[in-house]
Amino acid sequence: MQAWEKGRGRKMKGQSSLKGIKLGIVVSDFNREITSTMESHAEKTASSLGAAIGKKIHVHGAFEIPFAAKKLFEEKNIDAVIVLGAVIQGKTDHDVIIVSAVAPKLLELSLKFSKPLGFGIIGPRVTEKEAKSRAKEYAERAVRAAFEMAKLNKK
Repeated sequence: MQAWEKGRGRKMKGQSSLKGIKLGIVVSDFNREITSTMESHAEKTASSLGAAIGKKIHVHGAFEIPFAAKKLFEEKNIDAVIVLGAVIQGKTDHDVIIVSAVAPKLLELSLKFSKPLGFGIIGPRVTEKEAKSRAKEYAERAVRAAFEMAKLNKK
């Protein structure tokens, strides 16, 4: 069991569900069969934690995620941002280039606005089958990470 899985699905001693956390979600519509699963699972996970979805933005692909995430980070009522996408390996290095450009920009935005980011982008170097099998896990981890980090800003 990995460290992040400890206490998964149940309250740990001293853990509160801290109501009132509002999450913003950016969802890439490219590979929609995968990202729709991620989106619905992220919403269920947020609900189970007692967090509200303050705003959701759909974008064409992963490359557009940072622009939309910036809009959410700028909103005062959003406590954390979750990004969801699936960048599938093709015949070129396009998947590596996209994720290598997007990931550092998202980290930069998170630090600039002092708000947590839940990184739920699958890839690079994954097949469609692998991405489908990881969709729920990535969405859940992204929401849980953002929620737990948002609690730090609420203390």
